[in-house]
Amino acid sequence: MTATAASPTAPTVSTPSTLRRALQQKRLVSGAVITLIIVLIAILGPLVAPHGQNEVVGPPFSSVGVLGTDYLGQDVLSRLLHGGLAVLVIALLATLFGMVVGIIIGVVAAYSGGWWDEVIMRLNDVVLAFPQILLALVVLTAVNQPRAWMIVVLVGISHAPRVARVARGVALGIVSRDFVYAAEALGEKRSRVILAEVLPNMNAPLLAEGGLRLTYSIGLVAGLGFLGFSTNPEAANWGQMINENRLALSTQPWAVLAPVFIIGVFTIGTNLMADGIAQLSQRGD
Repeated sequence: MTATAASPTAPTVSTPSTLRRALQQKRLVSGAVITLIIVLIAILGPLVAPHGQNEVVGPPFSSVGVLGTDYLGQDVLSRLLHGGLAVLVIALLATLFGMVVGIIIGVVAAYSGGWWDEVIMRLNDVVLAFPQILLALVVLTAVNQPRAWMIVVLVGISHAPRVARVARGVALGIVSRDFVYAAEALGEKRSRVILAEVLPNMNAPLLAEGGLRLTYSIGLVAGLGFLGFSTNPEAANWGQMINENRLALSTQPWAVLAPVFIIGVFTIGTNLMADGIAQLSQRGD
């Protein structure tokens, strides 16, 4: 009779128990509800808006309509309902792009170790020294009309170095675990070890970081819109609305406060989700 040695395996997590703990996490649930409401407003807003986004309904900065009119006499509520989808989609895609690039950099650095780790992370630190919005401003000022993919890539690249540091820190605690050594001893390729053994055990911290990155993405995309870097200058855009109407803040505050409020509420929701996921991962350790 021969005996076979059981190789260490990655720890497994029960999905029902994780879901149950998530529903008990008030911050996570509250953040998810708030975020979902804003997302639904952005998606369904154009369908229920009382007017078209460029339709003039009254004199500039008047009290016509629920939230009044803007600098051209367009309905503020309608512009608000039309102006969120593009911002949220670009911010989400930029966050996903930045997370993927950052995770690849961080995990490769942690798994490679040695001088590869030093070189990758020192280059990463150089990029971190630049303000997040600087690269986007330098590139976008050189083009006549920014494309959506440009903003996605530029905002995503600004996130990647920060995600890489978090991913590397988390991965360093995993690459030295027994189940990783066991997979390597069985002759698994490095890419498969990373995909099958390392990344699945980084979910919770990376989800929390993703929530924070989404918050910053919304701020960056709205900030670029405020500075005039939007994919369609004629279309409603929350950031652009703030810039267009800022001079009349004392006479028609809703033209500025409404987009500021909805952006602020969305960032609160995503931050609550990130905090909830972080607390959930700590309790699960």
